Amino acid sequence: MTEVPSIRLNNDTRMPQLGFGVFQVPPEETAQAVQHALQAGYRSLDTAAAYGNEAGVAEGIRAAGVSREELFITTKLWNSDHGYDAAQRAFDASLDKLATNYVDLYLIHWPVPEQDHYVATWQALEKIYADGRSRAIGVSNFHPKHLRRLVDESNTVPAVNQVELHPRLQQAELRSFHAEHNIATEAWSPLAQGGLLANETLTSLAAKYGKTSAQVVLRWHLQVGNVVIPKSVTPTRIAENFDVFDFELADDDMAAVAELDNGGRVGPDPDEMNVT
Repeated sequence: MTEVPSIRLNNDTRMPQLGFGVFQVPPEETAQAVQHALQAGYRSLDTAAAYGNEAGVAEGIRAAGVSREELFITTKLWNSDHGYDAAQRAFDASLDKLATNYVDLYLIHWPVPEQDHYVATWQALEKIYADGRSRAIGVSNFHPKHLRRLVDESNTVPAVNQVELHPRLQQAELRSFHAEHNIATEAWSPLAQGGLLANETLTSLAAKYGKTSAQVVLRWHLQVGNVVIPKSVTPTRIAENFDVFDFELADDDMAAVAELDNGGRVGPDPDEMNVT
């Protein structure tokens, strides 16, 4: 089986650099998708309370017969559960649905700046981490100013910030902040929800390397140093997204992909995401 490279988080936990995401995977399709992913070789799974499919992830793990110790499971706290006590209750609910007594990474899904409870919420995650119920804790969709508050007002630097990141939105300023504070960058929507796969630069590189545009983009992420979590429900695509370890983009090709950055988001800006 292909061995996925891992990165060392700031608490020395190791996290696979390539994982399988289940964002927008319908609950009734999740188990089968997760089973296919595990059979293809993935060992890192990314879900969230808001996706409504944590139980499906657990079902897929059972069906695949992969031991818990082999897996790296991430889930996330939804916006309506911010606050110290609410966050701990939400975490317990996620553990029940995932049929496990710990996760490998627990994230605050969005900062929800209108509520301004994310520091107290982070303190709840610190308690969860201290109790050994999550091997690492982090955040998702946090801007540098949100991260700076956590660094200044708590005792724990987030291990990971999972953000929208793809060739059209490369997040240079944010990644620089991450590097300064030893926070791993994890990319959601790494393929911009498929919106850039017909790009001429990417199709040209795909032809050059005998790969697909998606594989080129995923390879770019890996070489940049991002953790990446592509999602699909199609078995052939799931396997294809995993088949990115037998080639390497040349420096000039990495530079060509870097030129695609235009700040284009496919998801909401974290400053404006206040839905609960």
